[in-house]
Amino acid sequence: MGDLTFFHWNGKCYYKNKPHGIFPGTAAQESQLDVHRRALAAWRTVPHETQKIWNRLAETVISHKPPFDNKANISGQNLFVSAYHGFYTLGEEHTPTPQAFASFPPHSLAFLSASVENADNLRLNFSTFFPDGIDASQYQVLMKVQLAKLGYGKKPGLLRNCLADAPCSNGKGVASCLVNDYRRRWGMDLQKYQVHCRYVLLDRQTGYRNNLAELSFSITLS
Repeated sequence: MGDLTFFHWNGKCYYKNKPHGIFPGTAAQESQLDVHRRALAAWRTVPHETQKIWNRLAETVISHKPPFDNKANISGQNLFVSAYHGFYTLGEEHTPTPQAFASFPPHSLAFLSASVENADNLRLNFSTFFPDGIDASQYQVLMKVQLAKLGYGKKPGLLRNCLADAPCSNGKGVASCLVNDYRRRWGMDLQKYQVHCRYVLLDRQTGYRNNLAELSFSITLS
């Protein structure tokens, strides 16, 4: 009731003030929140008739979030914001125009190698493959990376975004990501790491992304 919570304990009724925790957020979280606010502000500038086009396009788009039953669809605003975030991640922040969500092509991605650059940065290379007839340059890999001690599991809150240096290439190719200041980011200076990754393809034409896939592997740095 209001700011009070009533509860019973040992047959007696008590009450306590409702806590109001304040979490200011990290600089990175605040930056992402600012992007989201800009995306919502941009949506409010879109003419109503154009918003209706976004809504029609979203009717066939399945949500990327639980329950993953292929029944939950998203709104036009959701689709717009997804495109806005995608273009921001690609370094091309702007108000997107309505475009249909197309299925992403079949592809594969596997860990290839790791090395240290300029003493503080970690280079992660992944082999990629796209079938013939696919314009792979339309897509770019976005990695979410976490370093841990060998044998330790993934903690989603410690994953950090890492965009591949360049768009994908046809056939067999390499996606290369640079993780800046990797020791400080995870507070560890080790020779061997467990690496946990979640990755998506970003469509460079629409800003949309496909469903997350996951990779885990170990690396040894010289």
